[in-house]
Amino acid sequence: MTRITPCLWFDTEGEEAASFYVSLFKNSRITDVSRYGEAGPRPAGTVMVVSFELDGHSFTALNGGPLFKFTEAISFQVNCKTQDEIDYYWDRLGEGGDPKAQQCGWLKDKYGLSWQVVPGGMDEMLKDADSAGAQRAMNAMMQMKKVDMDALQRAYDGP
Repeated sequence: MTRITPCLWFDTEGEEAASFYVSLFKNSRITDVSRYGEAGPRPAGTVMVVSFELDGHSFTALNGGPLFKFTEAISFQVNCKTQDEIDYYWDRLGEGGDPKAQQCGWLKDKYGLSWQVVPGGMDEMLKDADSAGAQRAMNAMMQMKKVDMDALQRAYDGP
C-alpha cells in the first residue's frame, strides 16, 4: 500500500482518463474499479473510483461530479531522457488539450489536467539562477511551448 496517493476528481470521465493515462506509460495498469451503489449519490452501477498505477505510482480517479475542475496549481512532471520521449509524451498528453495552456514544457490534457514534459536534467541546468548559462537557458525555455533539449543546451552553453 502506498502511503500517499493522488486522487484526481473527475465529473464522469475517471475510468476513461485512467485508461488513457495507463495506455501512455510503461509499467502502468488499472488495479480496481468500484461503482456507486443504491445509496448514491450518483446513479447505481456507475463508476465511482478507479485505482490505477502510472509507472508504478498509485493514483485514484474519483467520479465526483462537476463541482471541481483541475487548475495549473497542480501538475505532474514527466521527466524525459531524450527528445524522442519529450515528443512522445507531449504529442499524446497534449492531444485534445487546450493549446493556449502550452508554455515552457507545460500542457493541459483533454481532461484539463496539467503536465510538465521536461528533460530530466533541466533542474541542474537552471538551479544557479545567477549563472549566465542558467539565465540564457531560462530565457530560451520561456520562448518554447514544447521543450527542445538541443536548443536549451545550446542556450545554456552560450556563444
